[in-house]
Amino acid sequence: MSKSVLLRGGMAAALLVGLAYAGAQAADAPADGHANSPGAKYEAPSNDTVKDAKMEQPGTKPGVPTLTPSEFETAKQIYFQRCAGCHGVLRKGATGKPLTTDITRELGYDTIKAFITYGSPAGMPNWGTSGQLTESEVDLMARYVMNEPPQPPEFGLADMQKTWKVIVPPDQRPKKKENNLDLDNVFSVTLRDAGKIALIDGNTKQIIKTIDTGYAVHISRMSASGRYLYVIGRDAKIDLIDLWMKDPSVVAEIKIGLEARSVETSKMKGWEDKIAIAGAYWPPQFVIMTGDTLEPKKIVSTRGMTVDTQEFHPEPRVASIAASHFHPEFVVNVKETGKIMLVDYSDLVSLKTTTIDAARFLHDGGFDSTGRYMLVAANASNKIAVVDTKADKLAALIDVGVKPHPGRGANFIHPKFGPVWATSDLGDDEITMIGTDPEKHKAQAWKVVGSLHGQGGGSLFIKTNPKSKNLWVDTPLNPDSDISQSVAVFDIAHLDQPFKVLKIAEMANLGDGPKRVVQAEYNKDGTEVWFSVWNGKDQKSAIVVIDDKTRTLKTVINDDRIVTPTGKFNVFNTQHDIY
Repeated sequence: MSKSVLLRGGMAAALLVGLAYAGAQAADAPADGHANSPGAKYEAPSNDTVKDAKMEQPGTKPGVPTLTPSEFETAKQIYFQRCAGCHGVLRKGATGKPLTTDITRELGYDTIKAFITYGSPAGMPNWGTSGQLTESEVDLMARYVMNEPPQPPEFGLADMQKTWKVIVPPDQRPKKKENNLDLDNVFSVTLRDAGKIALIDGNTKQIIKTIDTGYAVHISRMSASGRYLYVIGRDAKIDLIDLWMKDPSVVAEIKIGLEARSVETSKMKGWEDKIAIAGAYWPPQFVIMTGDTLEPKKIVSTRGMTVDTQEFHPEPRVASIAASHFHPEFVVNVKETGKIMLVDYSDLVSLKTTTIDAARFLHDGGFDSTGRYMLVAANASNKIAVVDTKADKLAALIDVGVKPHPGRGANFIHPKFGPVWATSDLGDDEITMIGTDPEKHKAQAWKVVGSLHGQGGGSLFIKTNPKSKNLWVDTPLNPDSDISQSVAVFDIAHLDQPFKVLKIAEMANLGDGPKRVVQAEYNKDGTEVWFSVWNGKDQKSAIVVIDDKTRTLKTVINDDRIVTPTGKFNVFNTQHDIY
């Protein structure tokens, strides 16, 4: 394998959405290594997710650059914050290429340093030229990856229980909603580098309040009732927020590991709000909890054999989780092994799990329009896996573009092929449409029925709404600032026509900064679409609201509390899996 191929996934940081996405530009790259962003360092000391983890510095070998203990600690933290999401804690690779020492030592210091500095169009951030890493930090990281990686400690039940807090017990919470908020149209917005979320009223466009959370919230999920909001940070801290309170607040919290991305809640009829689950990146495991208190009840390791070579993998991370609507089960997507686990939560003592072989490396995805079929991206394998959550089996494994990254994807009615689900890609400009109706459109079911071409590679999210005629595609990781600061929109009724470009960042009028535009989210009625304009943490950021019908600017939310906004989750759409 050539050096250029090995380098293509390079030192990409951890995202995202997710999300999911690593730090932001100047504060600023999405988690999972999905951004190349200029600006100042974004990590505050309080966001040091591995500072207190006891990790011994491995010994070095002759000819390998040495690091002092203080350099090792600094490099360890930078790697966890910005690189581990794509390359893995143990550097065995996933969305990004492996960075094991047999590879890095062959490449050599100069080659690695150049790649960290300049990045690549395939998704590797230009850490040096963007200003996100200083020249000395680039030098440090080039030396660091030529040394053996340290292994973080495990995190078991006793560790979780030490962090678990029930701030307001269930019997002391409201018996009915005590505020006048239109909860269905509230948005939970990640303020990544502030370590907060903002609850924003979708009607007035005003911030209801900001709430302290774990660092860099990756996703917000709603309970089936629409009462509880679960948010999880990259530091693996979960906050449970009761939206019925007069002043919506955190009522329970827990830390389930050192690094995480996913949280979900039971949605099967009769199980509403009763069970929660969270998946960790480190240690590789998931934990099942009581839904209204976050009390940890069952921890399950995901370490095991890969689907292809059937070799043991020490770090199979839980990338995303969805709740079945047909069985009391969670769909747990395990990245490195390429396995989809259907976890039956009806009996935690005799836990039943159906394991489905899919493809590496599983990442994000969502349901089709019926809520029966889960489509998840195996992004480093360039495939979409389709799981029938009613029959509990694999329905299809579909070849798509380069590094699909759908978020939850987009469901709409194709003028010719009927119901489809679409994904955009990190690695190219392709937008792939897959038929999802095995009953009325059997010939097209689980097949690629067509492809569109967007502005370029570097897309993280694609979005539409059942009430919309538009299909929106972002490109926040594209190295061209004109592309990363704008979005493409297609007319679903006329997909043969060229897309239109909306210069979202320009509409925000924020001044200097990278101003990457990321993640469209609709309001409850499907009449507005919200975009994050993600600037550096010391620069102005904003949320731009577009009228979906006219595709024109409706308003800009540029409150000073909007710091590095990324994911936005409308309560109604999140509760009902509408996308």
